[in-house]
Amino acid sequence: MPNHPPQNLTVATTGASGAIFLRQLLLAVEHDRRVQTVNFIASDSALRVMAEELGLRGRSNLIGQILGSSMGSSPSRSGGHTSRKIPKIKEQSNADIGANVASGSYPADAMIVLPCSVGTLARIANGVASHLIERAADVTLKEKRPLVLCVRETPLNKIHIRNMYRAADAGATVFPLIPAFYYRPASLDEMAREFAYRVLAHLGLPQPDAFRWKG
Repeated sequence: MPNHPPQNLTVATTGASGAIFLRQLLLAVEHDRRVQTVNFIASDSALRVMAEELGLRGRSNLIGQILGSSMGSSPSRSGGHTSRKIPKIKEQSNADIGANVASGSYPADAMIVLPCSVGTLARIANGVASHLIERAADVTLKEKRPLVLCVRETPLNKIHIRNMYRAADAGATVFPLIPAFYYRPASLDEMAREFAYRVLAHLGLPQPDAFRWKG
């Protein structure tokens, strides 16, 4: 765990069901002032899933589509000069193996893969880093930074289980995409939001309006 709340996050999403969980995570970090930069990577398979689950159309304004806004697209006035808000969440191409997060010298504090397909899990667990998501995860492990893999698959076969063990043994946290129900969520968004809050709390970014069990 970092000695301070992570300010620079890498967030990746892959071709497994659960895009609403990603949306709630990105909304949370977008509004969390402790987080300064988020490098966001989506695999081609993730785009297909998000098109089905979130109604996304193409890559144009991808972050805005996920968050349900035109983030960063409208100008504002400051001191008499027209300016645009610099987006906190920066999209990286999964094909760009030379992006900033592909290097250990880049000061990323932690990485989250949400959802994490078992194919992505397999490549991370076995050091196959042919695309940016796997390379960024590989860098996170080698630099001994927190890596959270929100694995989504059921049922699990022995290959999946072995790969989860390999990833955990290398230093990753396997954080299966399993929401809680004891606080009686009133909607899918509320259920997804609480899961996202738990992931962030695990990294040292507890959210003030998260549910807390009082016993």
